[in-house]
Amino acid sequence: MSDMITADLVDLDLAAQTKEAAARSLAERMVALGRVTDLDGFLADVAAREAQMPTGLDGGIGIPHCRSEHVTEPTLAFGRPADGIDFGAPDGPADLIFLIAAPAGADDAHLTILSALARRLMDPDFTAALRAATDPAATASLISGDTAPPAAPEPAATATAEEPPPAPAAPAAPVPFRVVAVTSCPTGIAHTYMAAEALEQAGQAEGVEIVVEPQGSAGFTRLDPAVIAAADGVIFAHDVPVREKERFAGKPTVDVGVKAGINRPAELLAEVRDKAARGETTAPAGTGSPVEEAGGPGEGYGTKLRKWLMSGVSYMVPFVAAGGLLIALGFAIGGYTIDKAPSVAEHFVWTDSTSWAALLFQVGGLAFSFLVPVLAGYIAYGMADRPGLVPGFVGGSIALTINAGFLGGLAAGLIAGGTVMAIQRVRVPAALRGIMPVVVIPLISSAVVGFLMFLVVGKPIAELQKALTDWLSGLSGANAVILGVVLGLMMCFDLGGPLNKVAYAFAVGGLANPNDGSLKVMAAVMAAGMVPPLAMALATVVRGGLFNRTERENGKAAWVLGSSFITEGAIPFAAADPLRVIPSAMAGGAVTGALSMLFECTLRAPHGGIFVLPLIGNPALYLIAILAGTAVSAALVILLKGMGGRGDGKAVEGTPATESGTAPKVPATV
Repeated sequence: MSDMITADLVDLDLAAQTKEAAARSLAERMVALGRVTDLDGFLADVAAREAQMPTGLDGGIGIPHCRSEHVTEPTLAFGRPADGIDFGAPDGPADLIFLIAAPAGADDAHLTILSALARRLMDPDFTAALRAATDPAATASLISGDTAPPAAPEPAATATAEEPPPAPAAPAAPVPFRVVAVTSCPTGIAHTYMAAEALEQAGQAEGVEIVVEPQGSAGFTRLDPAVIAAADGVIFAHDVPVREKERFAGKPTVDVGVKAGINRPAELLAEVRDKAARGETTAPAGTGSPVEEAGGPGEGYGTKLRKWLMSGVSYMVPFVAAGGLLIALGFAIGGYTIDKAPSVAEHFVWTDSTSWAALLFQVGGLAFSFLVPVLAGYIAYGMADRPGLVPGFVGGSIALTINAGFLGGLAAGLIAGGTVMAIQRVRVPAALRGIMPVVVIPLISSAVVGFLMFLVVGKPIAELQKALTDWLSGLSGANAVILGVVLGLMMCFDLGGPLNKVAYAFAVGGLANPNDGSLKVMAAVMAAGMVPPLAMALATVVRGGLFNRTERENGKAAWVLGSSFITEGAIPFAAADPLRVIPSAMAGGAVTGALSMLFECTLRAPHGGIFVLPLIGNPALYLIAILAGTAVSAALVILLKGMGGRGDGKAVEGTPATESGTAPKVPATV
């Protein structure tokens, strides 16, 4: 590690009072050595990582770190402020600060070395030596591992008058409690390995046999299946999805964030021991990110519900896009009577365009028919992981059978997930734990969901769905315009977030049984969703001085994203300046939604942007609605930024996403 840290990267008298100032001071040393090429860009990446989770640890340690394209080689800088700096640790400020800079494509060897440092931070002799150090070169040597920290003195032996009698032979030692654990963090450099070290030390102190699998940036070595099979319990200390989580199914499980593994490892061992004693098994959460974020500890029910529904919508959207666009292409080639064509399995003429149109339409129809079952299945998956899939898909299929549609799918998914979660809380004998996820839970939950959907809640929901469909088909005049305003506001409020997804799912649900009203709703939703990125792109062209260089580059991409109906293209602008961008986007979206409804534009495709223009009813007026909303949003954002003094082309202070060109990652679905 000697090439990662030198005396020039050590500041034993760090003159900083905030974590931002500390990071800047240490990063300037990296810049001076040519290891960081863009100071502001690198600090933006550090701040973005810090925003995900505070990097302060118990024991007075702060480890700001990130991967960045502005780093030329893995580098470590160390600072020791006199008064301590708050990095968000539960026990107070940090007086040992390590700034870890990893290139975007750092090699495994360097990452392994950095992980070794993270483990050493759990050694009290190491941290004590750092606090006592007076020479930067010696400090760098200590951190790099070239110099070992002085060992704590051993207690002096006590003299005795005579030799004690030999101890009796000890009985055979009992079999220790066995635990396997997985640790992981977003960057996979520091917290991952510190949590592993803390758990291993706690295991030694508690007499627990523990084996940890750190899933870091350099990859991971899978635990031996025999070790997992012999384990009495499992600990997941992670902030990103645990890879191949199904290996640990059917075991007593404690699932927490990675910092809990660092700060309270003994409590986690006690908790998993208690669960094992009670015979309590926890089906591991799924491996997909929507599931990983569903229903975390301490979250309110509303937050959990939103994440569960978003899980279903995220998995549903690819079926919507593929099936809907194939149906739309079938209509475009074969006309609106193509839905009356016979099955292509029975009648297909290779040289007849109508046959090809029928093929596209029928394949798209089959893909589209999975919409409600997939929605229900993955809502249940988001709540209860893999055991929720079977009752979720069964419930979604029943919703289609009884014509409960999109609303029925939502209900079926929630019922299925709730049923599985209830069954998972039942204590079962150890002999049955292995078959619970694959036999018992799917069997019982499917029967319960089938009963409730067929005989209890399904029919009322079907009536509600019919009433909603009738209402949409009768929309006209002022009512339609008001609905267009509401949908436009929802599409542009969170730019791909929950409200955006609700409006989009509402529109797509209407395409399952299309009528004039539902086709108008789909047109208004897509038009409004195109406005935010197009407006930001236009604003960067009209008044480029109000935006920094990165934003102007993002503006070029936003033209394509907006034209393709990817609302998330506006997220970099909203993340940097939400108070100006979001209201401007909402105003333009409301205008476009209202005009689309007023012009009675229709759309049979659930996606595609301007590329499905031939499938739009009243296409010229549809483009006018989009252009009007884009102009309104662009004018407002220019006005608000001008009033706010953004004419110097610099980023707003405290908005790291602006300088780095990065933004929160959300599924690009609408």
